[in-house]
Formats: sequence, structure tokens, C-alpha cells
Amino acid sequence: MRVLAVDHGAARAGCAISDPTGTIARPLGVIEPAEPQAVARLAVEQEADMVVVGLPVSLSGVEGPQAADARAFGEALDEILDVPVETYDERLTTRLAERSARAGASSLPDALAAAHLLESYLQARAGASNEVAGREAGPAATPEPEPGGSRGEAEEPTE
Repeated sequence: MRVLAVDHGAARAGCAISDPTGTIARPLGVIEPAEPQAVARLAVEQEADMVVVGLPVSLSGVEGPQAADARAFGEALDEILDVPVETYDERLTTRLAERSARAGASSLPDALAAAHLLESYLQARAGASNEVAGREAGPAATPEPEPGGSRGEAEEPTE
């Protein structure tokens, strides 16, 4: 699944895209000004199967005016796109982007923030998939010990 991530801001939107397997995030650049129609065009050009819009919340989890703007942006995208649009907590992605830029990353900070947002989203989704797979496997995934012996130990032959 190819996912487009958007780090929405008042002036511009940083964008990143995943590979078709949904495992690697790559910064794309910025869209300035941040308009839903431009992001929708990018989603179509990149053949995105889904769009994730960063939701800026405080470290305590409180949503402020920027989060309301991001939600409204996501809703506008949802109205014009034929793929699902979700919001995802983007806490600390700006700091991670600044750190990446200092380490020599050449992409614009907003695009780096979108890439970090996308990496976080993809990791969380992969973790949730693994948890579901583990629950679906259930008890059958753990063999029961055979009567008279414990799991992993060979029984001694009796004569």
C-alpha cells in the first residue's frame, strides 16, 4: 500500500511517499501554498492508496488551533479524493526533521517532517498488524504439552 503523508502548515505542506510495500518513506518536497487540490493532484500522480495528514498535538495530547486546521485540511482532502484520508499524531516530527537536516539530509525541513510522520505511521501500522496476526493465531500457535511430559523435553523411554 502506497501512502502519502502530509505535514500540513498554514503556509506550506511537506509531503512524503512510501514505497508500494508501505515500508520505506521518501521525502517528496513541499506544496506552497498548502491547498487541498494540489495535495490531491500529488496523491493521484504518486498513485497513493491512502493519505495521512499529520495532527499536531501537544506533548500532553491536547489539540489546539493547528490541530483543528489539520483536521479541516484532511476533511477537505477526503471530499475530493477517492482514497482514504486519516490523521495521525505528528508529535516530535519537526524536531526529528531538524535533527535530520543537521545530520546532512538534503530535503526541505517540512518534507523531512512528513517523512518522519510517515515512518512513524508505517511502524505503528506494522506493529498493529503483527498484534492482530498474533491474536488471530491464538492458542493454536502455542502447542500444548503432551500428557506425561513437559513442552520441549523428550520423554525417557520406558521398558
